Amino acid sequence: MHGIARLLADEYEPYFSQLYYDGWMRRFYEWLIRNELLKTTIVQGHIKEKADKYLAQHQLQNDFENRVFGHDYDLVVCCSDIIVPWNLLKKTKSVFVQEGMTDPLNLWARLVKKFTNFPILTISTALNGMNNICDVYCVASPGYAEHFRMIGVAPDKLVVTGIPNFDNIEKLRQNSFPHHGYVLVATTDMRETFRPDNRKKFIKHAVRIAAGRPLFFKFHPNENMARATAEVKKYAPPGTRIFTSGNTEEMIANCVELITQYSTVAYVGLALGIPVHSYFDVADLKRKLPIQNGGASTQRIADICRQYGRFPGTGSDFLRQYQAATAPAQLVATANG
Repeated sequence: MHGIARLLADEYEPYFSQLYYDGWMRRFYEWLIRNELLKTTIVQGHIKEKADKYLAQHQLQNDFENRVFGHDYDLVVCCSDIIVPWNLLKKTKSVFVQEGMTDPLNLWARLVKKFTNFPILTISTALNGMNNICDVYCVASPGYAEHFRMIGVAPDKLVVTGIPNFDNIEKLRQNSFPHHGYVLVATTDMRETFRPDNRKKFIKHAVRIAAGRPLFFKFHPNENMARATAEVKKYAPPGTRIFTSGNTEEMIANCVELITQYSTVAYVGLALGIPVHSYFDVADLKRKLPIQNGGASTQRIADICRQYGRFPGTGSDFLRQYQAATAPAQLVATANG
């Protein structure tokens, strides 16, 4: 988001906010916050603290929940249409930017989709797009465009741009991580986000795949590090390396095989041609693999924001006539084109 804002700074004065909910269940949401029941999610706890620290370090304006400055805005750029500032989106142009892999469409998510209008009940990103509230949806690949269309986004709102951080994976081959030739396990914060995780079984599964090769574990930053570390020490062989911080993508670039649970970093391994294990269907991951465009996604998304901000009609009308000013036309396509 910061990268997109930088490219628009000549025309827009950017303000930022961590994700927050401002819909009809606002009082219930406030009760959850007051009782610290969302401390392991993106809206509260150390993840929000990390975001606030980033804004302060880069001297960015933090209009948290639109309650600090209370501005009316010309454009909202967001990465969720589940946890959204409904009060702003009802009156403001909006562009959705896919930020990574969506959570699995499990049985609970399918039930929520079939019987309710409230994707927030999944407590995950599985139904991101179901609200269809944003005007334009910038997504990672043609495969993801089809996914979002199936979830509920109107096809004429979708545009394939690639997504920042996952659009130039080849560059990761040049990195400063000092180790090579190991099997890497990248875990997921399933327990912290209220999902079951048989970590003992997963660790033993990774040990079998490694088959005596060096084994490295890199934990998700939202995990309970003490618990996760103790489990690896108990169930993995002596000499297994544990990393609670560091650049996961660079670690993947230097590994010989990657084992994941539900993690966007599986795409890094796939793009680099590394064997990948995932709780997701790997064939489906390959179909949804973000397009590689040499790191041009941020510029493409900023171009869409700039042109749509000037456009007098709807998002759908805008995309029907949109022509990229800064990107090759063949890499920008609507989901049904």
